[in-house]
Amino acid sequence: MNQAVDRWLFRLGAPETEPIVLRQRRIYVLPTRAGYGFALALLVMLIASLNYNLSLGYALTFLLGGMAIASIIHAFRNLLGISLRAGRGEPAFAGENAIFHLRVDNPRHRRRPALRLSTRDGDTLFDLAADESSEVSLTLPTHQRGVLPLGRTRIETTWPLGLIRAWSVFIPAIETIVYPAPEPTPPPLPARPAGNSSTGMRSTGGGDDDFTGLRSHQQSDSPRHLAWKAYARGGPLMTKQFAAVEGGEVELDWQATPDHLDDEARLSRLSAWLLAAEQSGACYALRLPMQNIPAAHGTTHLHRCLRALALFASPAEGARHAP
Repeated sequence: MNQAVDRWLFRLGAPETEPIVLRQRRIYVLPTRAGYGFALALLVMLIASLNYNLSLGYALTFLLGGMAIASIIHAFRNLLGISLRAGRGEPAFAGENAIFHLRVDNPRHRRRPALRLSTRDGDTLFDLAADESSEVSLTLPTHQRGVLPLGRTRIETTWPLGLIRAWSVFIPAIETIVYPAPEPTPPPLPARPAGNSSTGMRSTGGGDDDFTGLRSHQQSDSPRHLAWKAYARGGPLMTKQFAAVEGGEVELDWQATPDHLDDEARLSRLSAWLLAAEQSGACYALRLPMQNIPAAHGTTHLHRCLRALALFASPAEGARHAP
């Protein structure tokens, strides 16, 4: 119900120009459920006072009614003049919660208590001290890879009595990137062709240097390489695989993934391989149908490769959307 009212009152589409200042015309006030119940109770008290001519009943009814009316002004003033700015969005893998940061400024010389920032999937309670600003974090669940904007965001308060709700809706210019979810049990990292000795190759034997993935258990496997945690969670008995890097460079190629995998499954496997390659300390390159990222290592390189996977569009899809 609240979301329907918000969309009717605040017909916002594109992100707004910053700073977003809450002035009179964009703050709305309505009773809460408790407020409607309180109003009904006041009506009953007023009718009883009229029927029985109770002077004290009149006094109590008008006193409580005056408190409710005063709470309208306090709730409205608790939002008036607040300034909001977009912060940053932290990258996440599909299926995880993405975290967005917003900067909320209070130019008034009095504190603003009991504020709430909320989206369609969650909210955060906070207070603002006098003449100060605060960074507020919001979480948003992710379901698929790509660019994820924060979208419509609501700031509201029911201070001081919980009878009146004052709120405003805005769209901050903030977004984050959602990476493909890594494959849970990927195969070992692919080895370089044996003939290419300039950059070395990766050996996927039974070494103990770097963990590269899981495979089906065999009778001859050492008990110390069994994936007991996966087995305890109800999964099949699997064996950990380790590999050593000879020369220190790995090439992660889209064409190296099996043909029976669809695009999303391939991206999920490449995402898992990128994490494994980064953890191993090797230099790694990423080759996609329309993009090649040269070999490197480090957090910046990892996020560059993961971003390329998140924004990947297959050649067929790109042809469909071409003008």
